Amino acid sequence: MRTFFLLVSACVVMALAFWAYRENYATQRALNTLEDLHRDIGVSRDRLAVQRAEWAYLNRPDRLRDLAEINFDRLGLLPFRAEQFGTVDQVSYPVAPIDLSRSVEVSSANAPETPVAEADQ
Repeated sequence: MRTFFLLVSACVVMALAFWAYRENYATQRALNTLEDLHRDIGVSRDRLAVQRAEWAYLNRPDRLRDLAEINFDRLGLLPFRAEQFGTVDQVSYPVAPIDLSRSVEVSSANAPETPVAEADQ
């Protein structure tokens, strides 16, 4: 009986050692993947910062004004005037379609009774 108990204990210890070995390497793989993701996020943030700087550089008002003046004949760009703007009353909003399949005819027999208002006493 004692030999059996020692043999089972040894098997349990080996199984736990194998499980710990696999978990250790799975954790290391997950940490490496996490480091790769953090590195990719850092690179993406750097690229985004460069793109934002380029966008700000390209959208400088003085540069755009110069480009508009250079290409005036071709583009015909003019400054906005007050009469170009409309009012809210001039906006046409679409009418919501009426769903006739959901309408139910109420006959007088099925109509709910309306309460009669009592006079104040």
